[in-house]
Amino acid sequence: MPKNDLTFLLGGEAGQGIESSATGFAKAIAHAGLHIFDLRDYRSRIRGGHNFAQIRVSEQPITSHLETVHVLLAMTEEAVRRHYVQIPAGGAVLYDEDLPVDEAVWQAVRERGVQRFPVPLRKIAEEIGGAAVMMNTAATAAAAGVTRFPFSYIEDIIRRNFGKRGEAMVSANLKVADAAYTYALEHYAGGFDHTIEPIPGAPPRMLLNGNEAFAFGAVAGGCRFAAGYPMTPGSPVLEWLAGHANQYGLVVKHTEDEIAAICMAVGAGHAGARALVPTSGGGFSLMVEALGFAGMSETPVVIYNAQRPGPSTGLPTRQEQGDLLFSLWASQGEFLRVVLAPGTHEEAFEAGWRAFNLAETYQTPVIVLGDHFLATSSRTLEQDALDLFAVKVERGKLLSPAELDALEGEYYRYAITEDGISPRAVPGHPKAVYVGEGNEHDYQGRIAEEIEDRVALNAKRLRKLETARASMRPPKRYGPAEAPVLLVGWGSTVMPALEALRILNAERPTVQYLHITDVWPFPAEAVAQALGEARVTIAVENNALGQMARLVRQETGIRLEHFISKYDGRPFSPEYIVRGVKEVLHA
Repeated sequence: MPKNDLTFLLGGEAGQGIESSATGFAKAIAHAGLHIFDLRDYRSRIRGGHNFAQIRVSEQPITSHLETVHVLLAMTEEAVRRHYVQIPAGGAVLYDEDLPVDEAVWQAVRERGVQRFPVPLRKIAEEIGGAAVMMNTAATAAAAGVTRFPFSYIEDIIRRNFGKRGEAMVSANLKVADAAYTYALEHYAGGFDHTIEPIPGAPPRMLLNGNEAFAFGAVAGGCRFAAGYPMTPGSPVLEWLAGHANQYGLVVKHTEDEIAAICMAVGAGHAGARALVPTSGGGFSLMVEALGFAGMSETPVVIYNAQRPGPSTGLPTRQEQGDLLFSLWASQGEFLRVVLAPGTHEEAFEAGWRAFNLAETYQTPVIVLGDHFLATSSRTLEQDALDLFAVKVERGKLLSPAELDALEGEYYRYAITEDGISPRAVPGHPKAVYVGEGNEHDYQGRIAEEIEDRVALNAKRLRKLETARASMRPPKRYGPAEAPVLLVGWGSTVMPALEALRILNAERPTVQYLHITDVWPFPAEAVAQALGEARVTIAVENNALGQMARLVRQETGIRLEHFISKYDGRPFSPEYIVRGVKEVLHA
């Protein structure tokens, strides 16, 4: 009997509590010592429209969802119609016994060898709990019963989730959960092959999504100011920071628009605070003029762009990696901006603190490119996975009050230096009075239009582009070194790609993966070396034009031979990548 290796899918309409139910169920399983990957798919409307949460369970660490679903908890007929094709023979649809489903759909379910598990979810919720809204509690408890997952974990999570709402609420939900669990256990568990068994002695683990990991990293790195205007999927970072503002001494501003947000953050950076602006592509589009101001005034600021499909409003709650080239050239003129693209939860945490170091070291904007898949998907991580001991605070050429006191002669904010980085002073010291200028200026900060000043200051700023290359990390390589096929990707594509490598290399070493995290300044030499050692190269990107492939060719002169593309608003699955690789190799 297969145990601890299955996927649940909770499907229903927005407003039916799919999100909260899935979160509680995933936490309960994680508390039992198992690994979780939790994928969320939801529409941009507040109520109505099909939403689902897919929870993969494993005894081993996992980095992605899979296409196969073993237990479908269907709250609507649409959930059955959309997802029964993902269920293999022997899997099951668990649903309310009164759910109206067309007989043709049930016939298709039967033809796949999928079992039907009707449970009186509404009846239990209303008669035992007193409210139909508790159907979600009943559904997840029934799923636990079907898989023989110990009820004690469901009870624990109910107490945690509802404890603040009073004992009456806890008691009602526990009664509903117990009834649904017992019903499913007695009626269906004996005929279902998949089970979930706790792992005794397993260490406690974190369950968090990429937004939470990034926000935690930002605070660990000394972020003290954040401003933003809500925009999915970046605004949860602002919400997390606001929720922890008192605990960590943060100033968090919900601004009237994105322009105000970045202008406030640039002002905070000028005053010496580590400042962050979380947003998505549409919001970032509004920020580009102020981005240029930060470049000209050489002010450190960090922008977190959790990408979603465009153009315009696009698909607000979907996945795409379409902002790469835009991020490299956003705002008019030529100046250094550093671009990082974390792909895992661990990398998101590291980017959260490292971005501030780079921004202050090179006195320039740093753009962290997340994406919806990384931002909203949760994974279990070991407690030491987010390495707090690795966190460093590097402020670059920031003059201390003592250094300013000892300064002989005048202080020049934009002094010409060999590496392009001028000594920086926080305003307020009597020896460091200057103008942070958005117009072209001379080394003192005075507006200047003379040819000599323009050439000298522009060349100084551009020298930082070469200086910053020393801080850019080479791409990471995964898979057997002797494998002849090299996949090239960036961002969250690495998570399903790692699962795809396990499948593709199960019989013989075939495929490697090159994961580019430091995007700009581009690590051209390291990328070119990796590409030169491969027999077959394949770009894997969540966009239509192969933006990383274009950047690779621009910076190395090497054209990636093949392209596995996905731009339907959904993330890669490991199986999708496997199919794409096989098509290339067998073409």
